[in-house]
Amino acid sequence: MCSTNAVRWDGQRVESADEQALPGLPGLVRSVRTPEFAGMVFHEVLAKSVLNRVPDGSPMPFQWTVNPYRGCSHACSYCLHGDTPILMADGSTKPISALRIGDRVYGTRRRGSYRHYVPTEVRDHWSTVKPAYRVTLEDGTSLIASGDHRFLTERGWKHVTGTVAGPGRRPHLTVGNKLMGTGRFAAPPKDTADYRRGYLCGIARGDGGGGAPDAEIHARVREYLTGDLAQSLPVPWPHTPTDEWRKGVLAGVFDSDGTFANRIVRFRNLGAKAATAVLEALTRFGFQHAVEERRVPEGRCCVRVDGGLAEHLRLFHTIGPAVSAKRTIDDAAIKSAARLGVVEVQALGIDLPLFDITTGTGDFIADGVVSHNCFARKTHTYLDLDAGHDFDSQIVVKVNAAEVLANQLSAPRWAREHVAMGTNTDPYQRAEGRYGLMPAIIGALADSGTPFSILTKGTVLFRDLPLLSAVSADVPVGIGVSIALLDRELQRGLEPGTASPRARLELVRRITDAGLPCAVFVAPVLPGLTDTREQLDALLAEIAAAGATGVTVLPLHLRPGAKEWFAKWLARDHPGLVPLYRRIYGTRSTADLAYRRALGVRVGPLLRAHGFAGRDSAEPSWPRGSLPSSPTEAPLVREQLTLL
Repeated sequence: MCSTNAVRWDGQRVESADEQALPGLPGLVRSVRTPEFAGMVFHEVLAKSVLNRVPDGSPMPFQWTVNPYRGCSHACSYCLHGDTPILMADGSTKPISALRIGDRVYGTRRRGSYRHYVPTEVRDHWSTVKPAYRVTLEDGTSLIASGDHRFLTERGWKHVTGTVAGPGRRPHLTVGNKLMGTGRFAAPPKDTADYRRGYLCGIARGDGGGGAPDAEIHARVREYLTGDLAQSLPVPWPHTPTDEWRKGVLAGVFDSDGTFANRIVRFRNLGAKAATAVLEALTRFGFQHAVEERRVPEGRCCVRVDGGLAEHLRLFHTIGPAVSAKRTIDDAAIKSAARLGVVEVQALGIDLPLFDITTGTGDFIADGVVSHNCFARKTHTYLDLDAGHDFDSQIVVKVNAAEVLANQLSAPRWAREHVAMGTNTDPYQRAEGRYGLMPAIIGALADSGTPFSILTKGTVLFRDLPLLSAVSADVPVGIGVSIALLDRELQRGLEPGTASPRARLELVRRITDAGLPCAVFVAPVLPGLTDTREQLDALLAEIAAAGATGVTVLPLHLRPGAKEWFAKWLARDHPGLVPLYRRIYGTRSTADLAYRRALGVRVGPLLRAHGFAGRDSAEPSWPRGSLPSSPTEAPLVREQLTLL
């Protein structure tokens, strides 16, 4: 297997200077790209130095760091804002941040002169933080993406940003380019009492209409017939309907008797009362429609919705019918008169968490336009690489890190001071599984008598436990693992692409079983979500059972960019907590002193109860075992610990 991977890897060497994403990079030996993913390049360099001095005046309790990997500012992450609606394979939409592996969405395949919509599967899903851009189209569609994201235009795939000459040269969007698709998706109906009443009126409309029962209809009706509605059957029709009632009645009538066949949407078999309601609602929402003159028994009528696929999708998204089989668009051609010309590409000036997926077709439909996905996760899997938080850009790999470090440590002036690893980039990110740089780096440190520490949230460190245990007899070693919480679902949303809490607890257990110290950083603690006494007590109990030598607890730190995204996530998923976060954070990145003091008072007794040293203090310190020397009272400066 190793030899096969080596052949695969060597076969991806970038030979042409024009293809190197970082031309002129000092010490560049070769650039290696992953298969099927143009632009994703790993730059193997011969570094001149890997031992970096911490800036003077830093409060950190060490002066030296080693980082065998580093990212590049010319990132190649194909990502969209988390709120971007994605077209699902049942015709509904879902925010890209809410997608999961295995979900069915629409992609495209070319047949003849046109691309056609085809169902495909989400094979991977992750997020990253990158500089954000807003792409505005003629119809008002607004897409927030990274500069490297690609959209399908009438002239092929184009990145959001680029240049016409130099290293950044590539096809990119300019004003007037037309994107391919149907245009922005309509907002789904709100699940209000009026919408539910309208739906039930549409299903049981009292005019003799209604088609064959459907399992999805039954499920929705059962859900809606609760509470007040269960006590008011039959549900009365209102004298002055609201818009949400109109959406509900259209959904109910469509589920009951509507059809979507041969690219035509029809509301069939309507009695006078239902026809009046349907026609009034379609007019209200601006849908093109016509009453078809055809033979229908007992004076019933049929209403057709015109306007093509764009209007049909707008109808489905606006009213939200239950029967998924009636809103599929399989094999429809991607051609539309929608006004999708680019009006503006604007840099927002902030970094935002952006999301991406890998699909079977290599693309997906983002807010009505065809969007290229990233193949990185799929193709990196066999290379033990990660295209999420750890690998969201081109990666510079210092392949000679161990040799250079050994030379630097052998210099007469080297005073064998503490060297920290993991405070900037994780040395045990998944690329380490391919390159294996850490064993020789650990050996060089130990051979020179240099104490060192490692901070990680990955589990690749398992591999080097025998080595770490052996060298700890010769030099002091400190190890830290970050574990934020136990709730796996919440952890997936907060730290996508990282090892599960249980896997990290097992890492702590294995480290301490090997006779090594292991501190745990409980970070970030989320006010109102993970900061109750019960939650912290349960987590600290698990950490204590794993044998951790020390613990420190750190509240959430909201860096610029991430703060804006987090506020939207909070408002959407936990709106009741918005006032609390406004009070605790305001315009700051750090929690206010009152909250930090209250958290310290809450955590101190718990730490002591579980056998850890703990002060009832607002300011955390480095936990025992995280540093290769005796515990220090130096404050832990969260902003300088990127990993946390």
